[in-house]
Order: sequence, then C-alpha cells, then structure tokens
Amino acid sequence: MIGNQALDINNVVGQHANLEITRHGSDWYYAICAAMGASTLIFMGLAFRKPQQDRIFHYITASITAVACVAYFAMGSNLGQVPIQAEFIRPGNRWVRSAGTREIFYARYIDWVITTPLLLLDLLLTAGVPTPTILAILLADEIMIVTGLLGALTRTRFKWGFWTFGMASLFFIVYQLLFSARRHASKLGGDAKKTYLLCGCFLMFIWFLYPVAWGLSEGGNVIHPDGEAVFYGVLDFLSKPIFGFLLIWGHRKMTSSSVGLRIRNRSEFASEKYNSSNSQQYAVHPEGPGANVGGHPAAATTGHATHTNV
Repeated sequence: MIGNQALDINNVVGQHANLEITRHGSDWYYAICAAMGASTLIFMGLAFRKPQQDRIFHYITASITAVACVAYFAMGSNLGQVPIQAEFIRPGNRWVRSAGTREIFYARYIDWVITTPLLLLDLLLTAGVPTPTILAILLADEIMIVTGLLGALTRTRFKWGFWTFGMASLFFIVYQLLFSARRHASKLGGDAKKTYLLCGCFLMFIWFLYPVAWGLSEGGNVIHPDGEAVFYGVLDFLSKPIFGFLLIWGHRKMTSSSVGLRIRNRSEFASEKYNSSNSQQYAVHPEGPGANVGGHPAAATTGHATHTNV
C-alpha cells in the first residue's frame, strides 16, 4: 500500500475513539510537523550568524518549533491521544454525529505547556521585563494550559469551569503584556520597542482564537477532528514559525545587552578567570613582601640568607 499508513499501523496502540482523525487529518499534522522541523533548522542556522552571547532568542525560538515538531509527529501518527466521552452528541451534524467518544490529543497540551512559556519568554525578554513579573506571567500561562487539558479530559459540563479558569489566566497574561511589559519596552525604545509591539500584538490576536478552537472541538464537539487539526495547525503555524521569523527579524540588529541581558561568552569567562588568578599570584601580602602567605613561620625570601658564625 502506498501513502500514509500511520493510522493503520498504530490502530493497535491504545484505545481509539468513535470519532478520530482520518488520513486527511494525519497528512495535515505531518505537513505542520515538517514546517516546524524546517523552521527549527532555519532558526539554528541564523543563530550562527550572531555572536554567542546574542543567540538566546534564536535558541528559545528554535526550541519552540523543535518541541512542536515532535508533538505534531505524534498527532500525525495518531499517538498521544485518549478517547473521552463527548458531552454534546449532535446527531444532526454530519461531521460529528458518529461521536460517542472523541479523541483528545494530550500530546498537544504537552507541547503547549513547554512552548507557550517560551513564546512569552521571547516577548518578555525583548521588553526587558523584571524577573519577578516574568515568573508571575509564566505561572499564569501554565495554569491556562493545564486547565485546558483538564477541561478537555472532562466529559461533563464541569469542563466549562476549567475553560473559565483558563480564560481568566489568559486575560491576566494579556493585561500584563498590554500594560506592564509595554511600559518596559517603551523605556528601552528603538528596535526593542518596535519588535515587542509587532510580535506582542500578533501573538495576542492569535491566542484569543485558541479558546474558540477549543470550544468548537474538545469543548462543544462541533467540528470533526480533521477540522480541529486544521484549526489548531494554522494557529500553531502562525504563533510559532511565523511569530519566530518576525521576532528574529526584529532582533537582527539588536544585541542581548540592548535589552538588559548580560550574557558572557566562553572567552570572556576564561579571560576573567585568568586575570583573577594572576592578580592573586602577584598580590602583595598585608604583612609585607617578605611575609609567609601560607601562615607558617619562614624567613624572608628577599636578599641573601644571613648565617651566624659561632
């Protein structure tokens, strides 16, 4: 048989839902997987055009697409999923009327719990946001993703309670990006401010579409898993590779020190260590140049030794 055989091969792995992706959905997931992998190689290649201490944004962005590449490979293979009883059975909907159980890709949430904090870190470091504020925003992001997963795995209407917690976390994140982080970016000015405003507005717009996708798929069982694959795939492609290219382009003339980061490369560290050891070797002891630094009694080392003749 020629073509994508992942669904047939992995049909024996774990339990499967009544409503799951078809070969079209699998092909789409593999296509996004390839885009994520190619983006990772490009970001890493661009990193080598910058000095070592200025590659942090390239490494963070490449990590985002690398993790997403693995997650999309799992979803394209119909792995990393679990069947969950659908809350809403819609017999009149020809796309989802076969649903008793619907497959939920927990692999997607493992991806998000790693990559969404890295996306925020790209933005917040660009804006020069203080570390305590960064930690608070990243915690809110983790809450948003975990509550999304808990809601997706819940078969009753209580899933919408988890959705509400996630939305509250999202609004907190957006508030911090719009006011606190923007204020810090304005203080930096120049390319840092322009890059933050462009990438920040772009990401916030995309992120507000994720709750809609969740409500139509895991939440409301309105669209087929193939439609879910397309919806989430487009959003992830925009918020990871496209966002990454915009961010890296904005940083093309920037250095890590211009956004308040102090990152030493290996040569600087070796030089400081060498200078420190030399300064200790030639330091003058407080008791004078003839004193014993080791603390044991000894004769002075300067001049000739004096012998007493009996």
